Amino acid sequence: KGMKMSKSIGNTIVPDEVTEQYGADILRLWVAQTDFVNDQRIGPEILKGVADSYRRLRNAMRFLLGNLAGYDPANAVEPKDMPELERWVLHRLAELDEQVRAGYGKFDFQGTLQALFNFATVELSSFYFDIRKDALYCDGDTARRRAARTVLDLLFHRLTTWLAPILVFTMEEVWLDRFPGEDSSVHLVDMPKTPESWSNPALATKWAAIRRVRRVVTAALEVQRTDKVIGASLEAAPVVHVADAEALAALKTAHFDDICITSGIVLTADPTPAEAFRLPEVEGVGVVFETAEGEKCQRCWKILPDVGSHAHPGVCARCDSALG
Repeated sequence: KGMKMSKSIGNTIVPDEVTEQYGADILRLWVAQTDFVNDQRIGPEILKGVADSYRRLRNAMRFLLGNLAGYDPANAVEPKDMPELERWVLHRLAELDEQVRAGYGKFDFQGTLQALFNFATVELSSFYFDIRKDALYCDGDTARRRAARTVLDLLFHRLTTWLAPILVFTMEEVWLDRFPGEDSSVHLVDMPKTPESWSNPALATKWAAIRRVRRVVTAALEVQRTDKVIGASLEAAPVVHVADAEALAALKTAHFDDICITSGIVLTADPTPAEAFRLPEVEGVGVVFETAEGEKCQRCWKILPDVGSHAHPGVCARCDSALG
């Protein structure tokens, strides 16, 4: 309600009680995400919201740990040899490195945390991780999978050290899970230097356009999911009408079916039909829903025409190769 804390009213929040219920990092997270120049609100509902934010950050770190198990730095891929999606992540790391250092330097904990939270939950968990799960879980020892794990390793070292000043206990727990030992500590490690060569504004512009079109496809598929036409996006192979020639050319170089997590996709400059799905805020893009043709791969769950025609029954060509 915004009332001043008062013992007589009985509306005080005792820090010890917060740490006992949620842990000290939740209280630290609340402090870090508040604007200290104004009066602050705190209460059970606000703390529940902070705990949810913490859970989402923790889930991102759990994903990194799970997919880096057994990772050998000797297999790291050079940035120049990575797919564009991985190089886009490196560009974002270059931007964030500058922002985080500047933010901590001027004690802007709120701005720094907000930037890291959005990156971890929106750009990583809801975009990059979601797309690359397929390669990480189903590819064999491919260049794409090695590049993805290289990027996950780079993300791990930066996110742990960037968040360590705020989430001191959680980042220590995460660090020790991967690098155990009495002398090991994230608080004894400097924030890694990020090469200037990772910065790529032209690539960032291209992928901003790709992500805009993806938003339309994702929204169109969500309508079909809500209507119970499909249960998952891999059951779809939509036709995407794109009016802008430059955007269409960019999409054709991006493995857009993987980006949209569909079993197939058709990109066309043909005029958008009246029945196509559109988003008002993304002009020049329309999506016509089509179901994927073929059988469901028992390993990766993509629906493809070649499933069942390989040495290993019930799988697609990619999975057959991975199985050996």
